[in-house]
Parts: sequence; structure tokens; C-alpha cells
Amino acid sequence: MKRSIWSILLLILVYLMGGCGKGKETTTHKGHQEVAKQETQKPNDLDMKNLTMESIQKEGKVQEVAPGTVQITPERQQLIGVKFGTVEMRPLEKVIRTVGRVDYDEKRIVTVAPKIGGWIEDLYVDFTGRFVKQGDPLLTLYSPELVSTQEEYLIALRAKKSLTKSPFPEVAGSGESLAESAKRRLKLWDISDDQIKALEETGQSKKTLTLYSPFSGFVLEKAAYKGMNVMPGIALYKLADLSVVWLYADIYEYELPFIRLGQQASIQLSYIPGETFTGKAIYIYPSLNPETRTAKVRFEIPNSHERLKPEMYANVEIKVHLGQKLAVPEGAIIDTGLRQMAIVDKGSGYFEPREVKVGAKVENYYEVIKGLKAGERVVTSANFLIDSESKLKEAMGGMAGMEHGGHGK
Repeated sequence: MKRSIWSILLLILVYLMGGCGKGKETTTHKGHQEVAKQETQKPNDLDMKNLTMESIQKEGKVQEVAPGTVQITPERQQLIGVKFGTVEMRPLEKVIRTVGRVDYDEKRIVTVAPKIGGWIEDLYVDFTGRFVKQGDPLLTLYSPELVSTQEEYLIALRAKKSLTKSPFPEVAGSGESLAESAKRRLKLWDISDDQIKALEETGQSKKTLTLYSPFSGFVLEKAAYKGMNVMPGIALYKLADLSVVWLYADIYEYELPFIRLGQQASIQLSYIPGETFTGKAIYIYPSLNPETRTAKVRFEIPNSHERLKPEMYANVEIKVHLGQKLAVPEGAIIDTGLRQMAIVDKGSGYFEPREVKVGAKVENYYEVIKGLKAGERVVTSANFLIDSESKLKEAMGGMAGMEHGGHGK
């Protein structure tokens, strides 16, 4: 009897233990399902279903960034040496520096040539380089033709006096015309009015003709020698006035657009240290030197004291005022050869690489034509490192996209 009771109690115990384990297993399985469901479906995901992109940006939950934008912590910025500059409006003044060569003013060079043939008897200006003033005698020329013309003029003057007493107007007028004709010939040979007046007063013809300097200047060339036979039109002297000189400056091809006629240039010479001369651009040559890729610009320089001498070399500085322009520091521009880039500070450690277009480079600044706005901060140091990291990020993003595309297939 006792044995059957123990058998019944043992069966009841086994049943109870099996039921408890099944209940525990069921409860545990249900708990795992709830946890997995909660991990799969987060509360934020439920909220995102009811939010648009505009509402997210208004609440400040998302910051929209351009492709290639990278984020760099302040500690790392300090480590790689990041420095900043500002895009701003500023007056730009481009300075073009070059060298030049002093030369004669071609408009102030003259030649002295007699209009009548003969022989040189006296030579007053007898060496090259001598300075002569306007009206100074150069030489005397003996010309038989000149002597005969003077004799004709004196005869015409005497005939004029006698014929004016004639009662016939035609006869009286012929004496006047004959004297005027002879006088005109003398003037065509550069006989001055004073010389003709002296001839009239003395009544004696002169054996020689004196040639005078037409203006003040230095003798560049001399082809006159005492006793030589001179033909009409031969150049005996070449004179140059150095009160104004020219300077030829070589301007590079890319700087030519900044040169305008009438521009002022500061000119300094090692021959006269510490003194600056001012020249004015009067001509821009229409062709370039194919070897140096430069064009010549001619400047006119006052030289009243005649200290500037032809063939001197000079340093030339031309300042070009460009006005108020949007400018960026030179170090902010990355020139890849194909395009120009700048790294813009977007705040909160974000840096955006941006393609820009720049104009003239003036001292340590570039003129900004496109891509940047006034007030923006740009990286002026370590921008190559940031640009490299941006490109690396874009490349890694492209590779990740390709991998996801491959898995999708």
C-alpha cells in the first residue's frame, strides 16, 4: 500500500517539474522575441516616419553638407596647422616690375644737310658728342652758285631802283619781280633774312654760306671735314635733343592687359641711386618677342638736366589701380592645373572644398570672380591636407556605393 502511494507521489512530482520547465521555456522565448522586436524597431524610427526633411532641419537634428565635406576636430586642426583667412572687399593695386633701356626721342633727332653744293672752308663743330645751341654756327660753305645768285640779287636791286622811275607800269613792275625772284632763291638755300638784309646794306656778295644749328642738342654723327666737297642734300650732322628721352620696357604677355596709354611709371637707375623719375606710356608695340614672350612699351621721360643718357638700364615699376574687388588670401587657392579650389570653413569642424574662379594676383591676394562670398572663412594653411582627405572620403564613398550595388545584385 505504502509502495503504491510513493509511486503516485513520484509521478505527480515528475509532472509538476515538466510543467514548470515548459512554462519557463515559453516565457523565455517570448522575452527574446520582445527584445529583438524592440531592437529592430527603435522609438526614433517610429518618430522619423512622421517627420519630413524640412521639419528635421528646423529642429536642428540634421546638418546638410556638400559632397566631399570633411569634419576635423579642433585638436587635429591644431596638430596639422590649420590657419584661416577671410574673403573680403579690398582695394587692389597690381604692381608690374620690369627693366628698361633709355634711348633717344626719335622726334627730337634732326640732320643738318646743305641745299646747295660747295666746299667746306671753316668747321666750327668738329667732334661727335659736342653740345650745340640753337643758332650756333656749324660750318661755312663756299659755293660758286651761291656767289652768282647773290650777284644777281644785287643787280636786280639796282635795276629795281632805276626801273621804278619808268612811266610804264610794266617796266617798273619787271624790276620788282626780278628782285623778288633772286631773293626767293636765296631763301630756298636757307639764307636767313638777316643775311639778306646785310647783303642789301653792304652791296657786297659773300664768298661763303654759314650753316647754323636748327635747334639745341648733342652731335650724334658728324660727316663734315674741312676742305671736303659737299653735294646738295648730304647729311653733315645728326643732332639729338636730350631734354626728353624714351625708355623701352619689356612687359610679359600675361601682364599686357593691365597696360594703358598714359599710365605713369616710376623709374630708378643705379647710376642715380635714391632718385625716382616719372615716365608716361606713349606707345605699346603691336607684336611680341617670340623668344621672351614680351612686348615693348615706350615711356616718355622729361630729362631737363640731361642726366638720363641713352643706353642706360633702369628698373621700372608700374602701379595699376584695380579698384575695390572681392579678394581672398593667396594661400587659400589650390591650383590643380585644371581648376582652382578653396577650402571653406562651414563651422562646427566641417570643411567644404569648393571650386572657384580667380582673376588677377595682386601682392598676396587673388581677385575672386566666382565661387566665394564676402565674409566667408577659408583655409590658408594645411588646405592641401584637407583637400586630400576630402578626395579620399569621396573615393571611399564611391567604393562603398559600388559594394552595396554589388550585394544588391
